[in-house]
Amino acid sequence: MRNGCHDYNNRRIWLVGGTSESAQIARVLAQCELPCTISVTTETAKNLYPAIATLRVWVGNLDDIELGEFLQQQQIVAILDASHPYAVSISHLAIAAAERWQIPYLRYERLSLQCSNSAKTPTTADKLIIELANWETLLAGNYLTGKRVLLTVGYRPLLLFRSWQEKSTLFARILPAARSLSAAIEAGFSSDRLIAIRPPVLAELETELWQQWQISLVVTKASGTPGGEDVKREVAAKLGVPLIVIDRPVLDYPQQTSDLARAVEFCQQHLAASNFH
Repeated sequence: MRNGCHDYNNRRIWLVGGTSESAQIARVLAQCELPCTISVTTETAKNLYPAIATLRVWVGNLDDIELGEFLQQQQIVAILDASHPYAVSISHLAIAAAERWQIPYLRYERLSLQCSNSAKTPTTADKLIIELANWETLLAGNYLTGKRVLLTVGYRPLLLFRSWQEKSTLFARILPAARSLSAAIEAGFSSDRLIAIRPPVLAELETELWQQWQISLVVTKASGTPGGEDVKREVAAKLGVPLIVIDRPVLDYPQQTSDLARAVEFCQQHLAASNFH
């Protein structure tokens, strides 16, 4: 199949992107010459995707008003949502759009380590892992009091911890971006308790950082291997440091998969079907 965009009469898949998984999907779709428009929120995220004719990268934040125009302009016939597991707002928006305009929707999500490890026999290291349902459960408890806590949770939740700055010693690892730094400062973090680094973070560097800051507790998200959760679990076991893992938000996805072949088949199916309308 050549010149995929023309074969499908300019119809496209909307790939909700910004993750390493979405970049992998985009490369496979490009190899199959399946046209898609990838939405990301930053210019930096745009660099995840190859410059190929069948791929279009749209940068910005979509809302209810803009989304209808976006879907029409891009001639979207199906939505493949490969956004971050914690980026619930864009998923809610995409699901609502799919229902409103009767567009097929599929959620593609990385496997959680909880699912991957569910059949394994618990070890001594597993006792260091504390899995909590949400931020409210963490902050309502006594987990952080008097601890030297490293937060590897992204910049958005940092403001939730502002009141804990006087009850514990908080450190945060953030992305090297202006909005991340601004959010951390607003949450009360001083420069000596921040490190800005882009993942992946190797186990050796993770270990050195925890030791340098004399960390006694780490808080992270259930982001799976692409988010470095496996490395944090490994270092926690090595150093004997408790690791609190905040579960993924629960969303009622119309349909969901972690199978890349299934995701590609979904795109092929609905692009082909669009030729008959």
